[in-house]
Amino acid sequence: MRTLAVVGGGVIGLSVAWRAAAAGWSVTLFDPAAGTGASWVAGGMLAPLSEGWPGEDEPLEFGAATLARWPDFAARLHAETDVSVFVADETLTVALDGADAADLRTIADFVAARGHEMRLLDRRGVRAAEPDLARTVRAGLLSPTEPAVDNRLLVAALRRCCAQAGVDIRAESVAAVDDCAQDQIVLAAGAATARLWPGLPVHPVKGEILRLRHRPGAPPPPRRVIRARVHGRPLYLVPRAHGIVVGATQYEAGFDTAVTVAGVRDLIADAEAVLPALGEYELQETAAGARPGTPDNLPLIGRLSDRVIVAAGHGRNGILGVPLTADAVLALLGGDVLPEAKAADPQRFSRESGGRDDASA
Repeated sequence: MRTLAVVGGGVIGLSVAWRAAAAGWSVTLFDPAAGTGASWVAGGMLAPLSEGWPGEDEPLEFGAATLARWPDFAARLHAETDVSVFVADETLTVALDGADAADLRTIADFVAARGHEMRLLDRRGVRAAEPDLARTVRAGLLSPTEPAVDNRLLVAALRRCCAQAGVDIRAESVAAVDDCAQDQIVLAAGAATARLWPGLPVHPVKGEILRLRHRPGAPPPPRRVIRARVHGRPLYLVPRAHGIVVGATQYEAGFDTAVTVAGVRDLIADAEAVLPALGEYELQETAAGARPGTPDNLPLIGRLSDRVIVAAGHGRNGILGVPLTADAVLALLGGDVLPEAKAADPQRFSRESGGRDDASA
């Protein structure tokens, strides 16, 4: 039987391990704390269309392709585990001033021209959709095809799928690629992937989030994902069964995952500017993770050598990228390249920046 080592136990590594084991590979997954890290600290938004911007065609196409795979992927998860991971069906991006409202029109025109449905809402339309949003909201952009998932339910479901498929999950670190004896190796260690293949253009981007619990008497969470920009800072509110996830700060801080007072302060202030009733919620948890960023905001999915495949660098869209990444890695293991993942080929960066020589593993 063909053997595969998956290094990294976030949602990308777990999904690859599960799908490969189901396809007949003998899979060993290495991670000292599988299911933690950035996958545990996430909003779970599947919103590539709402993030579209003129000139960024390849990220939009990649995001739309993986979004289209999510219904089948979630259905397969449900069939295997009886777990439903969806927590919202739509995404609403709101504008608090005229400049932001103009940006919404720009996004709507750009995305609609590429065949995706987006609907601009005036102030009255926003209030009808989400009555508890602040009265200062001037306009909105509704994306009816962008849902959200509960990232922690997703992690639990993927771990169960891996167990059922026979994946050997080892709570061990891998110090070097050559330490793995398996026939093939997939590097899916998130922001730490460059430590295993020096020179890969993946770096940590710190993000802090808040988890708020709904209290009796407080207005309920919004039914949709709410996105906004407040004082120039991006903000999202993602409903959960018993509350809301609020995120996320974003700045370069290496692998520091300490939650700062300033981060919590800004998130609460910005969130209340969009949804004033949040002040009545319980502050249940604060957390931070290191997202794996790349220079062009596209992941790295492709071969680094005859034995080594990379699947990392998904930035803030790791949850979104799960289905397409798993499909792309399975194709690579079978000697093929998935057309929708070609833009994520790590060879798009110079071989010099790729670090190691292909013959070294």
